[in-house]
Amino acid sequence: MESIILFAPLVGAIIAGFFWKLTGIRGAQWITTGLLFVACFFSWIVFFSHGPDAQHIQVMRWIESGTLSTDWSIRLDRLTSIMLIVVTTVSALVHLYSFGYMAHDENFREGEESYKPRFFAYLSFFTFAMLMLVTSDNLVQLFFGWEGVGVASYLLIGFYYRKPSANAAAMKAFIVNRVGDFGLALGIFALFFLVDSVRFDDIFAAAPELAETQVSFLWAEVNAANLIAVLLFIGAMGKSAQLILHTWLPDAMEGPTPVSALIHAATMVTAGVFLVCRMSPLMEFAPEALTFVTFLGATTAFFAATVGLVQNDIKRVIAYSTCSQLGYMFVAAGVGVYSVAMFHLFTHAFFKAMLFLGAGSVIHGMHHEQDMRNYGGLRHKMPYTFWAMMIGTLAITGVGIPLTHIGFAGFLSKDAVIESAWAGTAGGYAFWMLVIAALFTSFYSWRLMFLTFFGTPRGDKHTHDHAHESPTVMVAPLGVLALGAVFAGMIWYGSFFGDHSQVNRFFGIPDSHAEASEGHGEEAGQGQEAAADGHGDEAPAGAEEHAALDPAPGAGAIYMHPDNHVMDEAHHAPVWVKVSPFIAMLIGFGTAYLFYIVNPALPARLAESQRPLYLFLLNKWYFDEIYDFLFVQPAKSVGRIFWRRGDGDVIDGTINGVSMGIVPFFTRLAGRAQSGYIFTYAFAMVIGIAVLITWMTLSGGGQ
Repeated sequence: MESIILFAPLVGAIIAGFFWKLTGIRGAQWITTGLLFVACFFSWIVFFSHGPDAQHIQVMRWIESGTLSTDWSIRLDRLTSIMLIVVTTVSALVHLYSFGYMAHDENFREGEESYKPRFFAYLSFFTFAMLMLVTSDNLVQLFFGWEGVGVASYLLIGFYYRKPSANAAAMKAFIVNRVGDFGLALGIFALFFLVDSVRFDDIFAAAPELAETQVSFLWAEVNAANLIAVLLFIGAMGKSAQLILHTWLPDAMEGPTPVSALIHAATMVTAGVFLVCRMSPLMEFAPEALTFVTFLGATTAFFAATVGLVQNDIKRVIAYSTCSQLGYMFVAAGVGVYSVAMFHLFTHAFFKAMLFLGAGSVIHGMHHEQDMRNYGGLRHKMPYTFWAMMIGTLAITGVGIPLTHIGFAGFLSKDAVIESAWAGTAGGYAFWMLVIAALFTSFYSWRLMFLTFFGTPRGDKHTHDHAHESPTVMVAPLGVLALGAVFAGMIWYGSFFGDHSQVNRFFGIPDSHAEASEGHGEEAGQGQEAAADGHGDEAPAGAEEHAALDPAPGAGAIYMHPDNHVMDEAHHAPVWVKVSPFIAMLIGFGTAYLFYIVNPALPARLAESQRPLYLFLLNKWYFDEIYDFLFVQPAKSVGRIFWRRGDGDVIDGTINGVSMGIVPFFTRLAGRAQSGYIFTYAFAMVIGIAVLITWMTLSGGGQ
């Protein structure tokens, strides 16, 4: 069953990509979509039926080189099963949605229909690469899938190859991700150098030893665990569009909208979060690296939320929202509550994919108009799309009943992240950044709804007159995702953020961890105080027993160090901490309502009075301009130097000089020797014989 899940998308991609003329265009679409639904069906069966213990399913022997021995095998545990249902569910629905969205694409010439099987082949290939990544049992296999989704994203972002902007966006995504992938590759090399293995089980078992190891890196002695964790996280920064390596994500909206839903909402961009959670046994022994993860995640959440406030392209608003929500996930992982990071990843997949597909439905109904300033009053023209996006907005902004477990998916998972951030940072920087980002998220999400579906129609009257609801094949996936956006948080809250024993059972962590952690308030706490006082031998009698019971790194799908009590402390957060996201949501909603319903002239006046700030946010903090100045223009200058001086003067000059100067010179000399007179040739022969005899005499006949 697991092998079918993994290889069904690959089979579909091969059939649609190479044999679509045999199956027909319609056949290629149905085959790829049908195989994805088969994989989705089996993924849900695996999610509900397999036990919490990790299973290793060998596909084949793969790489054997020296001490490197790598299988292509499937690691099936709770992390894998979560990612399987996320990837296959969203991908299957995107395949179905694409039937309607890609039916008539103005970017291709009339009658040129071969783009459809190519598009579906790319989608299925991407899904296979993503499944390869999440089912990997070792870092080489993970890296293979990691690069596979990079190639697939390049093909999908640049699918409209006749548009220069699409080609530039595809190149940008590919190049920026290579920067992050270089860090990931260095981390893999370092692990193989120190552990002599790339298998996860071997790496996890060696994690405590790595925490005690010092290595030389960049002319300094650094802790091995921290170094490797940071290098792996640099890879995650690129794939998950964290600050510094985030610039590719908004431009990636140049691809078709189904691509945005598949790649940039629910699957590829979450690969970095998955990597950090998968490597939790190593991360737990790298506190400095986790601090860096927390700081960067919180900063990214705040940065992307501020930029989302003023964007006018409906897809770019949702793209920056994705960037911000990924920051939330990394904060949860950075403070050591990996289950909450996966919880938000899980719920986010439903409501963000629904928002992207809903935006695609609006774009489709408005004849590919993407500027929200040209929308307005569409809720009557597109009622199903309106209610779907309303549910997605209620989910992402965190609507629910405070201090209960009743609410939309984002209400439960985002609040869990914020409570964990409060506990993990003692109410510090990350907590406040996330609360402020929650306020901004509410504002720009409701701004999108109000500009799109409320008020009076703006823009081209002809476009509004012909605006229409999308076909059933596009609306039906929105309904399925709406179920997840409403119920996913309430159903699985206890499994991801309940009491320790419940979370441990869900992720396959031995129950001894819960028993040991329950006693940390008394015996463990006394032992820590004694150790801090320099009297470690006076620790309570139960401390050694608890230490012996603590599960080894890698015993479950995630690992939380025995000293990691952030989840327990988050459950006991003050009431004001628990209600702060809800209050932030209300403030954001009220402000958006005032700006875009009560007094629509207010935003323009505010933008004019705060012009520098407005331009700063509209231009995305000028990151692109800074990178252009620091990297792009110097690289072009170096290229011009090599082109004009190196290629033009040195290479071409040398070749031209040899061919037009030296060669003709020797040719003329040789031409003069060819006089045509026999006595000249006879004289040359005599001279040659004389030289030969002389040389033989002087050298002793060759002895």
